[in-house]
Amino acid sequence: MRILLLCHSFNSLCQRLHVDLRRAGHEVSVELDVHDDLTREAIALFSPDLVVAPFLKRAIPADVWRRTLCLIVHPGIRGDKGPSALDWAILDQQEIWGVTLVEAREEMDAGPVWAWREFPMRPARKSSLYRHEVTEAAVACVFEAIGRLKRQEGAAMTANWGPGRERPACRRADRMLDPARHTAEEALRIIQASDGDPGASLTIASETFLAFDASLASGLCGAPGTLLGRCGKALAVAFREGALWIGHLRAARPGSLKLPALTLLGSEAMELPMVPGPEACRYREADGVGYLDFRFYNGAMSAEDCDELREAIFAAREQALPVLVLQGDADCWSNGIHLGLIENADSAADESWRNINAMNDLVREIIVSDDRLVIAAVLGNAGAGGVFLSLAADEVWMRDGVILNPHYKDMGNLYGSEYWTYLLPARVGEARAHRVTQARLPMGADEALELGLATHVLPVDVDLAMREVRRRAAELARAPDIADRIAAKRERRIRDEAEKPLSAYRAEELQRMRRNFYGFDPSYHVARFNFIRKTPKSRTPVTLAVHRAGGDTAGRRRKVQ
Repeated sequence: MRILLLCHSFNSLCQRLHVDLRRAGHEVSVELDVHDDLTREAIALFSPDLVVAPFLKRAIPADVWRRTLCLIVHPGIRGDKGPSALDWAILDQQEIWGVTLVEAREEMDAGPVWAWREFPMRPARKSSLYRHEVTEAAVACVFEAIGRLKRQEGAAMTANWGPGRERPACRRADRMLDPARHTAEEALRIIQASDGDPGASLTIASETFLAFDASLASGLCGAPGTLLGRCGKALAVAFREGALWIGHLRAARPGSLKLPALTLLGSEAMELPMVPGPEACRYREADGVGYLDFRFYNGAMSAEDCDELREAIFAAREQALPVLVLQGDADCWSNGIHLGLIENADSAADESWRNINAMNDLVREIIVSDDRLVIAAVLGNAGAGGVFLSLAADEVWMRDGVILNPHYKDMGNLYGSEYWTYLLPARVGEARAHRVTQARLPMGADEALELGLATHVLPVDVDLAMREVRRRAAELARAPDIADRIAAKRERRIRDEAEKPLSAYRAEELQRMRRNFYGFDPSYHVARFNFIRKTPKSRTPVTLAVHRAGGDTAGRRRKVQ
């Protein structure tokens, strides 16, 4: 079936559908919702059997949906209508929520329903619910609808009706935090409902910010609105009852950047006392295995983040255990260097250089850990340098449903480092390495396994995936040949170093990166600016819009040889 994905931006859900639909043998192309005339042109060029809209911010033109079946992913239960469905579900503390696949009609979210799924709500950020429950439900709905089409069945329901109701868009007033009125738990819910975009409004020292990345600050209390302390880059803020850790803030003005809270508030916040709070890295042991859990908001890793994780790995190696598991956050494993902090720096080139060198130091620490086997438990999506960070481990155990973007080129033809010229060919071979870095397309766990980017695929459910990581790691630690495997790893590293030192790979990569950062071509800086500032695209890249590329309109990847 020829399927056109029409979307406001190519977000995580769009990428997952792109991967799964292609994997199922469908011919898939993408058109970004830039202008109605371009949408019409895409329909004319691709002649799709079906248009799926996973993420839109405005209506599809009537002449398009009258001519071609258009199904819209609505992140709400049956009967729910409006643009802030998931936000209201969190704010209203809904116990059950869902996704409804609605056919486009004049009235938004009111057309025939082709499929729906429901799920229990977790106390989590909107972005986390979207990446997991909403995404899994949406994928299931789309494939159910395709099945109905193949069987020549119509919609499952003639209109969108059910337990939900029509709600307006969330207003700024719905997202305002009042420390004198709200408890910490109430404020947390508002921030979770506003996470990702647009943030929850919070006044600190007479200045209004948008707050993100919050968690309860157990045991802390004080006068409502006061700053109680700092931990890492997070700040503790008192509410009517209790307190919250706020990890990220953005000034409430156009063009401002979302940054770590301590970075944004600066010298005043640095005078606050250090208080135990959320840890970016946490080490634990079980069944003869060392586990190093790490979480960096949205997978962005600053130079300081890289140093912290590298030091944690070094400290973990002091424990004489045969297996070390690096387990990233279930929402994002890593997306490489921190483009937001780089954009905010006085010299973006200098901060880019500092960040990539810190990232390289981290990757090298994993590569040279030759006294144990290192497992990368990739439970969340990964992109760019974050993918190659995982390849520094001996094995990569990847959760089904994870989406990888193992390429740098969309960031202004960035060359990339993280020892990828050593790690990637060693894993997949030179030919496949070229394909991976040049494709500019997302891939799923199954393809990663076929290519060699993953060693084992874990269950899609996060809890089941973590349980399997623990089981497999314990079995590996008890394996009778574990000492032989570690010895073979050490010998292999010695041979590789003799053939070509790690320092040579690093120097060659950084020579190219220096040109990206400091050279005459500003492509990286322009691409970073547009990405961080969320500048709307004026066209769909031909890597996605294969109907505009000519030739291979199916846009299929060549089968792995």
